[in-house]
Amino acid sequence: MLTTSVQTAKERRFFPLDKKLGLRKDRWSGGAARVITRFGLREPSFELAAEGYEEAVGEALSGASVRRVTQDFGDQLRVQQQQEAERAMEVGPYEDSPLDRWLAFQNQIVGQGNVSSDGTMILIREEGWKEVKLAAFSQVAWLSPHHPDRRKAQREAGAEETDVVRLRQHSYCAGLWDADTFGAYQYAEGLRRGFDLLSHASSVNDGARWIARITDTNFPHVQQIVDWSHGVEHLWAVGHAVFGEGTPEAVGWVKQRETELWAGGVETVIKALQSLELDSDAYPEVVQQAPGYFHARLDKMRYADFRAAGYPLGSGTVESAARNVVQPRMRRPGRGWARENADAMLAALGEFHSGRLKDTWQRVFAAA
Repeated sequence: MLTTSVQTAKERRFFPLDKKLGLRKDRWSGGAARVITRFGLREPSFELAAEGYEEAVGEALSGASVRRVTQDFGDQLRVQQQQEAERAMEVGPYEDSPLDRWLAFQNQIVGQGNVSSDGTMILIREEGWKEVKLAAFSQVAWLSPHHPDRRKAQREAGAEETDVVRLRQHSYCAGLWDADTFGAYQYAEGLRRGFDLLSHASSVNDGARWIARITDTNFPHVQQIVDWSHGVEHLWAVGHAVFGEGTPEAVGWVKQRETELWAGGVETVIKALQSLELDSDAYPEVVQQAPGYFHARLDKMRYADFRAAGYPLGSGTVESAARNVVQPRMRRPGRGWARENADAMLAALGEFHSGRLKDTWQRVFAAA
């Protein structure tokens, strides 16, 4: 049984339709309630959402009403998502045939896909700052040789021969979960996108062990990759600590290691790190652990091979999700969110920013 706050949500007063009048029990029509929810998820606060709804529709309502309608949808959605995640864990992998699937496709990824996962912090009332774990699934597309975005990206990267890919059609799942509970929701979202059927798929992350473990359990066929910028950050930490921050020696050492790493020479980088004898207490922990960091992730840092295979090298999709899906709505000034309300909002925000609020709304209330 997945342990989430949706168990408390089951005790709430949900709002089914009054079939005789075509209204919900809270007296809103289904269409109006969906529009209210859209404002409640898009605006920074429920009060601003109420103002926006009044300006757009001409009907006054309070911020408290927006909160009730929005969180009701999130409550019911989270209950359904929990049931799907539990079943996904029980049933295991699908057969190859889409006809065997009990969880319907939603914007199925075709050809090549990527999943990236990460965490971000929000304030929970009476608990303090807690981590939201989230995953972003994306369609991966190669840019044609003459595509203007490709040429721009190559100029900015300073690598004229680099193959450039773009990640599009993102979908998200997010919640106040421990790693294993997150894994069940990540897997269910991957099934919705058809991620389990892809023969060409990647998972670019920051190198955290819990992400690698969960993703490997759910999708053992994908190529896991350490985000390029995170690897380079470790090199800069070493360069500054050993040669002095901002010195020509530090810059030269790091640039040489970057060139080696970009060309696929991760073993050469490890040897260079080992030669510095970094296990001194004079260095910070991240510097002392740098040789082990690269050695433990050696097969996830073969960037020349990954570029040749057309894999993305950055985890910007999930970092962007933290900044744009979770934080604008969930990191407001004040005393924080009640846990059950936060989990309802995170469920709804995932669907809203995945661009499938209307379809999900119909599915959730049809089931209710």
